Amino acid sequence: MKITSTSCICPVLVCLCFVQRCYGTAHHSSIKVTRNQTKHIEGETEVHHRPKRGWVWNQFFVLEEHMGPDPQYVGKLHSNSDKGDGSVKYILTGEGAGTIFIIDDTTGDIHSTKSLDREQKTHYVLHAQAIDRRTNKPLEPESEFIIKVQDINDNAPKFTDGPYIVTVPEMSDMGTSVLQVTATDADDPTYGNSARVVYSILQGQPYFSVDPKTGVIRTALHNMDREAREHYSVVIQAKDMAGQVGGLSGSTTVNITLTDVNDNPPRFPQKHYQLYVPESAQVGSAVGKIKANDADTGSNADMTYSIINGDGMGVFSISTDKETREGILSLKKPLNYEKKKSYTLNIEGANTHLDFRFSHLGPFKDATMLKIIVGDVDEPPLFSMPSYVMEVYENAKIGTVVGTVLAQDPDSANSLVRYFINYNAEDDRFFNIDANTGTIKTTKVLDREETPWYNITVTASENDNPDLLSHVTVGIRVLDVNDNPPELAREYDIVVCENSKPGQVIHTISATDKDDFANGPRFNFFLDEHLPVNPNFTLKDNEAAAPSPSGFVHAREMGACGPAMQKPSCPRLV
Repeated sequence: MKITSTSCICPVLVCLCFVQRCYGTAHHSSIKVTRNQTKHIEGETEVHHRPKRGWVWNQFFVLEEHMGPDPQYVGKLHSNSDKGDGSVKYILTGEGAGTIFIIDDTTGDIHSTKSLDREQKTHYVLHAQAIDRRTNKPLEPESEFIIKVQDINDNAPKFTDGPYIVTVPEMSDMGTSVLQVTATDADDPTYGNSARVVYSILQGQPYFSVDPKTGVIRTALHNMDREAREHYSVVIQAKDMAGQVGGLSGSTTVNITLTDVNDNPPRFPQKHYQLYVPESAQVGSAVGKIKANDADTGSNADMTYSIINGDGMGVFSISTDKETREGILSLKKPLNYEKKKSYTLNIEGANTHLDFRFSHLGPFKDATMLKIIVGDVDEPPLFSMPSYVMEVYENAKIGTVVGTVLAQDPDSANSLVRYFINYNAEDDRFFNIDANTGTIKTTKVLDREETPWYNITVTASENDNPDLLSHVTVGIRVLDVNDNPPELAREYDIVVCENSKPGQVIHTISATDKDDFANGPRFNFFLDEHLPVNPNFTLKDNEAAAPSPSGFVHAREMGACGPAMQKPSCPRLV
């Protein structure tokens, strides 16, 4: 079969792409498609080669944030079947077709009717179709193409986590890392430098620096001292476009606090102190405070106080108040102005938590001298004894001297002392005291058998200050004299049997004596010689028995017979 030599035209849809890049510079590109032709080779039969059919596309671009008055031109669809007679109709479908993107169905021109934001949507997928208006049949298969939203630098870098609050130890080495900050840029990181961020420090130099690429903040000075300055406000800027002129920027604040280390020893504000303590201060009571200052804080400022030497080491003690960090001075022994008027103490304050990195700044302790002045206090009279015991015989005459108490003014003034006895209104006053000498005398005759012991309270006061009083207890023992005769312990009614044998013990009697033991037993028992003698009864002392009292014995004959009673310590009636 012979093929005629004719030219075959293959319809092809061409995308004429309008691309706007680099912030305003317009670039026009298109794909040119020519007819496929068949060559005539000499000596050979002419052959018609069927061309490939299909859409040929470039990617379309549309610039974001377009704010012009007219729709933004995107590009052009064109089929080589289009002879310009309006017989080809172009159809656009897909994302945004008919709303965001419109097409002139005759010319194939595509426009964007809205301002697009790449950060919300980066690209749109659409479909193009060319059909014959007369037959409504497609001239080419439907093809897919992409309209990409071209980025512009419309987003500034942002610090999403700021402001920051961080700490770093004081005295840290230069270059110590403090914090890494990160800024994000919503622009396209794959296109240009719109999202390429560079960090710089706007405020906080020369104390801190920031790495321009990583955003790591570091100390920029040696030995930053918290006691000199504790708080820093550092402002970090992030700028896109790699920091070039025209780039957008954002900033954040980093509040940096230097934390404390123990780099300061305690120091007493003075090398000599003086403290007044009255001699009347009570043992165990706090009598004064002392404090060393430490510029550090927290546990780095904790310290303990101690007395390292001085003539008052045995008289005073010192403890540490953990809350106030003060040394509390307490009294261990009584003070006496008349014996010692002053004491000297050397007191040391030392840190309890040491940091050996800073030992070269030590020693971390300090000492001071404290002079304690003992204050003279007008004290009440002091008795020579804490209590007194005196003795006096009963039946002594009124005015008999019982004893003497003595009290003196312990102060250097040595004021005269007066004495008196404290009596209650209802007390019988058996004694009085000489107000000047302290001599105690009887005012009544005493009876030991009635009151063997008296307790009285003697008070002493100074003539110059009667309000200062001292009291002492005086115990007075009443001594016995033999002023009471023996008495039968009770009245006796003795029963004796009529058939009792001679010599038989019929009863034992006993006696008592109100006097003291020394003036009582042993006693002698005998029948009253002034009464008629009864030959039927005799009285014998039980000499083997213990000492016993004596008295009269009465016996009478009874009709009934009772048992004989005998006590080994009493005389026997026979």
